[in-house]
Formats: sequence, structure tokens, C-alpha cells
Amino acid sequence: MKKFLIVGLGNIGEKYENTRHNVGFRIVDHFAKMEALNFETQKLGQIATYRLKGRTLIFLKPNTFMNLSGKAVLYWLTKEKIPIENLLVITDDLNLPFGSIRLKTKGSDGGHNGLNDIQNKLQTTTYNRFRFGISDAFSKGKQVDYVLGEWTSEEVEQLPERLDTSVALIKSFVLAGVQHTMNAFNGK
Repeated sequence: MKKFLIVGLGNIGEKYENTRHNVGFRIVDHFAKMEALNFETQKLGQIATYRLKGRTLIFLKPNTFMNLSGKAVLYWLTKEKIPIENLLVITDDLNLPFGSIRLKTKGSDGGHNGLNDIQNKLQTTTYNRFRFGISDAFSKGKQVDYVLGEWTSEEVEQLPERLDTSVALIKSFVLAGVQHTMNAFNGK
């Protein structure tokens, strides 16, 4: 049976729950809600498992805080013997307009500390990452406040549809593969 590790990046704790930086957690939580999955605390994170047409999806929300996510990702890839091509890391991206989606198979961390730590621990920049646009609508010197800030009311209104699209992307990644999924979803 093919296994996949689907990692939503975020920071643990109530104060971060509705922040832009936690969109990775938000997407995997939305998937879990749609499919009636429950996360349980295990080593280095919260884990939920889902079976989809002969494949096993292991969802991970690291409890190591965003900037130290690599330790949890490496642990679960190794423990579950999941090949790196079956890894999907979900994160926020300031360089994309709000709600836009970009799936990539490799690249730099783009200044994202969570991705930087994952790349350092995995010793590669070649792994699948699903970037969810949060836009860059902040003034100079306010990036941290913006990223750790809560969604605007307009964004909250549009979020459910974007979360549904994100769940569809995850299912496509697992069933149809990364190339097909990039063609079908990038820029949407």
C-alpha cells in the first residue's frame, strides 16, 4: 500500500490558531473535518490517518513550532518508510496573492523558516510543497505582525472555498500524481 505524508505547517497554541502563518494546519484540519478524521498526539506532532483508494495518507501537524518542523517531518518519513516523493508540505506564502495555490516539486525556502528547517533536516530542496498565498499586504517592517496576524473579514469569507480547493489538490496529488496536480491546480 502506498503511503503519503501530508504535513501542514503552523504554530501550536490558541494564540496562533487563526493566523495566516497557520494556514497549513488549517488546510489539514479542513480535510480532517470533511472526512471525519481525528488527530491524536503522537511523537513530535498531531497525527491523523486516512485511506483513499488503496493509499494511506498520514497527516502531520508538527508540535515543534514552525521554525523547527524538519525534525518531525524527518521522523515520520523515516518511521513510516515513506519515500520523499510522497511527501507534501503545506505552507503559507507571502509572494502569492491571497488564496492562490502553487504546487512545486523543488525550490528554495523562499525565506520561510519552516521550509528552511525541513530542507536542512532532509538535506535536499527536492520535495513537494503546496504553497497557499496569503499576499504581502503589509507595510515595511510589519511582515511578522502580518504573518502572525488574523485573517481579514473578507479573507474569512473567501477561505472556505479555498480550503475546499486545497482538499481537492491533496486528493489529486495522492491519486493522480504531482505533475497532473500542478497542471490542474497551479494558479487557481
